[in-house]
Amino acid sequence: MTWATTVPAAVAHDVLHVSDHVGTVALVPVYAFGDQRPDIHPQAYVHPDAIIIGSVHLGAGSSVWPGAVLRGDDGQIRVGERTSVQDNCVIHTTADHPTVIGDDCVVGHLVHLEGCTIEPWCLIGNGSIVLHRVVVHTGAIVGANSVVLNDTDVPSGALAVGSPAVIKAGRARRADIEHSVANYVERATRFRASLRRID
Repeated sequence: MTWATTVPAAVAHDVLHVSDHVGTVALVPVYAFGDQRPDIHPQAYVHPDAIIIGSVHLGAGSSVWPGAVLRGDDGQIRVGERTSVQDNCVIHTTADHPTVIGDDCVVGHLVHLEGCTIEPWCLIGNGSIVLHRVVVHTGAIVGANSVVLNDTDVPSGALAVGSPAVIKAGRARRADIEHSVANYVERATRFRASLRRID
């Protein structure tokens, strides 16, 4: 991956160029917001239909998938290494509370994270919402379509499930997290090599 900068009169943004094996180039919209600029590791994969704005850090081996929006306008968003932010996720932050996602996490389709901390080796299930000042500790899982309300603490190895989420100690299966992490690291490698636009 290489960086190029364009500065039109109306909208100034960076464009991430992603080349595939036949030389086709996809342009990924990566926007500065004032003096806040994304920091994307060269070995991260960002799908061309994702949008990244402002103070967003994306670590090596991580991936951001179609329709996902990471908007770091009020504060910082930090995504660690080998973490997947899947299709149509919304990752936002607040001025007082950054959104931090650790290494080796899975953020499933349609997830909304805002002002929370997801420690390494967690899985946030499809369609779930994790709100302000929540901490999801290492090895925990948030079940699909769950709503984790402000200030909730999800212990290591626990399953948080339901709306509002109920904590079930010791119910998370680490093997499920490890399988999903590895799957998306490999998938990002394939997409980097093989995805090309044909219209």
